[in-house]
Amino acid sequence: MSHLFESNEILQKLPKHLQQFIKPQNYEGYSAIDQAVWRYVMRKNVDFLSTVAHESYLEGLKHTGISIDSIPNMYGMNRILKDIGWAAVAVDGFIPPNAFMEFQAYNVLVIASDIRQLEHIEYTPAPDIIHEGAGHAPIIANPEYAEYLRRFGEIGCKAISSAKDYELYEAVRHLSIIKEAPNSTEEDIISAEKKVEDLQQTMGTPSEMALIRNLHWWTVEYGLIGTQENPKIYGAGLLSSIGESAWCMTDEVEKLPYDINATYKDFDITKPQPQLYVTPDFAHLSLVLEEFANTMALRKGGLSGIKKLIASHALGTIELSTGLQISGVFDTVIENENKPIYVQTIGETALAYREKELVGHGTITHQKGFGSPIGKLKGINLAIEDMSPRDLAAYHIYEGKVVHLEFEGGVKISGEIITGKRNLQGKIILISFKNCTVSHNNLTLFKPEWGIYDMAVGKEIVSAFSGPADLNSFDLITHKTSSQTIHIKKSKGRLALETLYQQVRDYRDGTNKTISRTKVLEQLIEKHPNDWLLPVELYELAHLGNETELSEKILKHFETIKQNKPNLGHLIDDGLSIIHKNTVIN
Repeated sequence: MSHLFESNEILQKLPKHLQQFIKPQNYEGYSAIDQAVWRYVMRKNVDFLSTVAHESYLEGLKHTGISIDSIPNMYGMNRILKDIGWAAVAVDGFIPPNAFMEFQAYNVLVIASDIRQLEHIEYTPAPDIIHEGAGHAPIIANPEYAEYLRRFGEIGCKAISSAKDYELYEAVRHLSIIKEAPNSTEEDIISAEKKVEDLQQTMGTPSEMALIRNLHWWTVEYGLIGTQENPKIYGAGLLSSIGESAWCMTDEVEKLPYDINATYKDFDITKPQPQLYVTPDFAHLSLVLEEFANTMALRKGGLSGIKKLIASHALGTIELSTGLQISGVFDTVIENENKPIYVQTIGETALAYREKELVGHGTITHQKGFGSPIGKLKGINLAIEDMSPRDLAAYHIYEGKVVHLEFEGGVKISGEIITGKRNLQGKIILISFKNCTVSHNNLTLFKPEWGIYDMAVGKEIVSAFSGPADLNSFDLITHKTSSQTIHIKKSKGRLALETLYQQVRDYRDGTNKTISRTKVLEQLIEKHPNDWLLPVELYELAHLGNETELSEKILKHFETIKQNKPNLGHLIDDGLSIIHKNTVIN
């Protein structure tokens, strides 16, 4: 996969299961219209954002190698980003939230390399290079914010999803794709919107992933910083939206102080946000993140943690008080007095310690699941993990001994001890039996004919989180999306229009000064009468060259466009406004 990106020290650390999401940027695939869309949005944004964005934004554009005039090439971005300890890769639209956040944990920005259509120049629900490249990338030049983003990824990728979260992710991804696709019907879009809406109405209790995605939305995507009376923009969704960045500064949008309550405020990606949250500084973001992390199963473990994993129907891990980690798809928990006393996985399972698989205890050994009691022995105040070798011998927990163990809550184990494993502190973490029977009340949990029984040792579950403890224990190269970004074959008319855009771009760049811009305008008026962006670029060149006659022809054409397409009027006026300011942006 390394041929998909220019590698550097940061990208070399990416695990293989993240590399499966990376795709080539295909810079040559951007048309001159795409380049003009980028240039218009960036000129308009930077002109406006210079007064309302956090000071890190404009400085960050320089630090991250992002040009106003050209779509960024990620090969070039990576050469510059590595100086601030980051990197960037291209992906196809939305990727699963856990993967998105895990990339951040490795200091890697994921950038959807497609760019919005000219028809959606103000806003697109689909991630695109304007949103990712011009929104996310510049702010990471601020060290405090960059550390927040990395830490968010580190914590966020461990958040446990519900079974419905992934279904909603696929529905949102599909909606964003067809809304941006030029050949989508109104019926297709309405149907996709209804599916998203129906899922949102039936999600039930929000999962950890749903909650942390709220925090991500109200900070990384739509965050304001400073005071409620005079906030500045730092969220990528606002920085990359030429409509919402202005609207969010009005009194119509409520400004709330950012705190942990934002976790429970849902959002709608298809509509402007009615309220936004203001953080006093970037350091405060990390304080709220840690406050939320303290509520997660990652740090709390216990019965609620294992129940979240069971509800997810996905690969997850519990860590016991000895440090032993069990990774698999958790299916069952037996509880007593609000505590887990037995856990069971189904299918391939692996055991690890400190994120490293225990030798002989990978998925080949535990192909059909793994079950173990949790807690202390009945009537014995000293947990097995806290017993000294002398204590263990006294209770016959010793190699070659046939033992009958009964745990608090009623789980019973009878069998002959083969051996045990200890952690670095000397605590016993795993005991293996032969001729073993495990039961709870009238339920048999393990039979002698099933082979060796490995019993995890731990008096409690101290952590539960999404994904495996050791990334190498499982085949994680399995991601398949139900939908791909749609690229339709361009019509002859569209290709002809792209040629005109390219001629004007070549003229402005100085690569071909022989082009007649008057003829370009004539062809536009005749064959593409409603195209408004190329006339803006033509007017800029005429205005800078004091070409009065050509300027007047273009202005007259603008009036015709506005009469035919009134909804384009403000886009034309905004483009002219920037030109008339004679703003030089480098």
